[in-house]
Amino acid sequence: MAKELPQGAGSGVGALGVDRRSGSAWERGLRWASRHARILAPLLTLGVLVAFFGVASDRFLDVANFQNIFSQVGRVAIAATGITFVLLCAEIDLSIASVASLAGVISAFFYVGTWLDLGSWGILVGLVAGALIGLINGFFVSRLGIPSFMMTLAMLTISVGLATWVTQGRAIYEAPPLLRTLGGSGSRLFGVPVVAIVAGVVLLLGGFVLGYTKFGRYVYMTGGNREAAEMSGVNTGQVVMVCLMISGLTAGIAGMLDVGRNSNASATAGTDLLLAAIAAVVLGGTSLFGGEGGIRNTVLGVLIFGVLSNGLNLLPNVSVYVKDALEGIILVGALLLNVVALRVERVRTRAE
Repeated sequence: MAKELPQGAGSGVGALGVDRRSGSAWERGLRWASRHARILAPLLTLGVLVAFFGVASDRFLDVANFQNIFSQVGRVAIAATGITFVLLCAEIDLSIASVASLAGVISAFFYVGTWLDLGSWGILVGLVAGALIGLINGFFVSRLGIPSFMMTLAMLTISVGLATWVTQGRAIYEAPPLLRTLGGSGSRLFGVPVVAIVAGVVLLLGGFVLGYTKFGRYVYMTGGNREAAEMSGVNTGQVVMVCLMISGLTAGIAGMLDVGRNSNASATAGTDLLLAAIAAVVLGGTSLFGGEGGIRNTVLGVLIFGVLSNGLNLLPNVSVYVKDALEGIILVGALLLNVVALRVERVRTRAE
């Protein structure tokens, strides 16, 4: 005779009829927080930084300063959108900085007509170049099995070499008017920097693709468990290839906007973009191991990075010589907070 289960067993209700899932408001709040730790940790970090710099500097909370922050993080946000796709696939793209420089150089090169005068159509050539390099990365990674770390590291060197060859080691001191309008730090639309609006559009498109399309689901499946995704009929190689192409395209857009901001193009213009974009994505809570995170996290990470960099510049008693070291220390602290939050979330998920 089968042993009778206690009343409510297997349904979350104890033998005394008490729902174990219930409890005080504090306990329910803790459970909710543990389930959403991936988004709450970077949100808490951002809030603490804004509060600290708002108290430490009388200029930080000015409208003009927030305009500066949005203008400064615009190109980082665009490149970070593509990196988000790549990291969600459990891959990496180390070539984005050099691809950004190359795309910017190409758009300026064809604008001035050194070989062929295309005018503002040189922007299209720059876009195609960024997407093509990303596609080449994706082909070698997904079809030939070269690890993305090594392939994109090699492409970093190739792109720098091509950009240097195109410019002959000299800066091009002209930029298409459209890029100056879109990327210029003084360009505003209803008080909002135009580059921030462009970044917002790119982020929204990325969020829509990841959250509401079949391809977005395939990206998460590929990064979460590639073997299971393949057994479910997902062409994971094609997913990786497209994600690396998206990363190349967004890097190209960021590089060309940087040309508009500086009104010149050079082979070394985007060297800081790689660290900034990857740090922003990881700070936001997207996992380096794939399958977890998304554009919401990237938005928070970009804002954290921008607020931190801007706030340190405004502090009166911080020497410029220790600013980078201090920024790195704070970033490590923020990353540790994210790691702890993610572990709490995973423990809670397993328990449920």
